[in-house]
Amino acid sequence: MSLRILQHESANCRRFVTELIARREASPVGVDRAVARILEQVRRDGDAALVALTKRFDGVAIARERLRVSADELAAAKSALPPKERAALMVAARRIAAFHRRTLEKSFSYRDPLGLRLGQIVRPLRRVGIYVPGGQASYPSSVLMNALPARVAGVSEIVMVSPPNRAGDNVGVLAAAAIAGVSEVYRVGGAQAIAALAYGTRAIAAVDKIVGPGNAYVQAAKRMVYGVVDIDKMAGPSEVVVIADEKARPAWIAADLIAQAEHGSGDEAAILITPVPEVAEATAMALRRALLDLPRAAEVRRVMARRGAAIVVENLEQACALANRIGPEHLELDLDEPHRWLSRIESAGAIFIGGQSPAPLGDYLAGPNHVLPTGGSARFASPLGAYDFLKRTSIIEASARGLAALGATTARLARLEGFEGHARAVEVRLRPPL
Repeated sequence: MSLRILQHESANCRRFVTELIARREASPVGVDRAVARILEQVRRDGDAALVALTKRFDGVAIARERLRVSADELAAAKSALPPKERAALMVAARRIAAFHRRTLEKSFSYRDPLGLRLGQIVRPLRRVGIYVPGGQASYPSSVLMNALPARVAGVSEIVMVSPPNRAGDNVGVLAAAAIAGVSEVYRVGGAQAIAALAYGTRAIAAVDKIVGPGNAYVQAAKRMVYGVVDIDKMAGPSEVVVIADEKARPAWIAADLIAQAEHGSGDEAAILITPVPEVAEATAMALRRALLDLPRAAEVRRVMARRGAAIVVENLEQACALANRIGPEHLELDLDEPHRWLSRIESAGAIFIGGQSPAPLGDYLAGPNHVLPTGGSARFASPLGAYDFLKRTSIIEASARGLAALGATTARLARLEGFEGHARAVEVRLRPPL
């Protein structure tokens, strides 16, 4: 396998970028139909549906009484994790919590010149659900990244769902749940888990918000239950873009492209953008060498064949413009003067500045969240944070003086919109008492 090298503005490059941007599409009709049936089955049959669907989709026969992971099982998982791995999770947890404490919003109030007291009360959500994928790999880091911001925000009940495995519970995932302070853990995944969190069953009480990534069925389910509950965002295809100049090390760039591509879904994107053709060529060579002994080389080759490329541009201004158009989840500025170009970046989930800042550092323990806008949605979306687990209530307290000063204008605006009742609700307070 060789990394394709594309010249910016060539027909091949335009086609590659267009297809990359367009790859985040709505769920196929078949997925939506299947998910709609699952949601209805869980609403109708509750826990019985969870048991049946877990047997059908995960191949695991589980009794209703075993859906919930007990507190003793969580504690045992934490104790069973090898000390070095447990210590690593705790280091990550401390760093993630410390960062997210800085993202918290605060309540405020003030009096304006007319004497109105205005403000906002910020409160945590009461109960949230986090979805942790199973499947090809285990994701203790996703537990930390989803649960800790909620804990920092003050959420009192954090409910985790994750599909069971025929081989048994994943010790790392359960240990991470214990470390993050998750309140309840359930052995259920897929669209049926989203339905349980949204609608509630006898075993699993409904939540106020659902966060966390998942496959196409999980994402479709989240979209369909939005409005019954809040959701974080629609997780789509993931990507890394590396902007590199002549000072960058091709072996490092190749390693970062591989780190992105090895996730395994097949639709990730790993792209180098550089004004230096020699860097593109050297990176292609380094990539070939690195794949010779990589355990997940097959997954990487599949991704690179579909969504991997080195794009040669005329200059770094053009590189930044192209990166903004792509709006990547991860953007690495592997440049001699990276801070000089930081202000040019408008759309990226996370920016990694300088060659010593690989994206995996952010994936695990730098502190900022690894739940990032994907599929180009960085042009309008933000990383998951403690602020996502807060709700805001506006406060308005007027006095007679304030209402007298603003009442006539309020009534005029109400009548402009055709709402006579709105206008009279203000004017009745402006009349002298009988």
